Amino acid sequence: MKNKRGISMIKTKSEIEKIKISSQMVAKTLEMVGHHIKPGISTDEINHICHEYITKNLEATPACLNYKGFPKSICTSVNHVVCHGIPGPKILKSGDIINVDITIENDGYHGDSAKMFFVGKPSVLASRLVKVTQECLQLGIAQAKPGNTLGDIGHAIQTHAEKNNFSVVEEYCGHGIGKTLHEEPQVLHYGKPGQGMTIKEGMVFTIEPMINAGKKHNKLLADNWTVVTKDKSLSAQWEHTLAITKNGAEILTKRKEENT
Repeated sequence: MKNKRGISMIKTKSEIEKIKISSQMVAKTLEMVGHHIKPGISTDEINHICHEYITKNLEATPACLNYKGFPKSICTSVNHVVCHGIPGPKILKSGDIINVDITIENDGYHGDSAKMFFVGKPSVLASRLVKVTQECLQLGIAQAKPGNTLGDIGHAIQTHAEKNNFSVVEEYCGHGIGKTLHEEPQVLHYGKPGQGMTIKEGMVFTIEPMINAGKKHNKLLADNWTVVTKDKSLSAQWEHTLAITKNGAEILTKRKEENT
């Protein structure tokens, strides 16, 4: 099974192990940076903290930096920013929600994960949106097993989001990952059961649902990166990198807090 660029969608055990090492570096970075996300910090400071940790402590490469011209080492998406927010002078205040999306390249292979953080005390809506979005990710992961289809993943996510009166962003999706950051297959976060590519053992891809509190529509800002909700409603995203085993999905970017 190869994609259009001749890259195999089925990874060897050796490749999966290398992706797992990079993925665990991402998990460690997300664990580390959470202690710094408080009212008064800027998104640029968060970027700097992550950059220093990745390059010096982990001796790895922040894969976002200069990726297709992206100017920073991580993505920071605050409140109504759906994804790809560029770190800058924005100061976080109590009540904000922020998604930190990190990709690391090490020994030629990538790991990719994103986590939501509350800044101070969240609103009831923000808290519920973040919780439901994480549940959407978990339900999608549960469908990621040999013999199921990518449509099964998307359907599980879409059903749970819409049941809670939220909407699924359709323009951005999960993706295969390995030697390059974005590979086939594309993993949509909406769909119908039984449709799309059949999932096979050895596949490695991300699931990263973006869920809006309002309508699904979004727009790209003039910086050509930052995506925001058109109705300025809150948006949340969680992401993991997975390897498909004969028994289901192994979460390669699993954080220590998720072992409890």
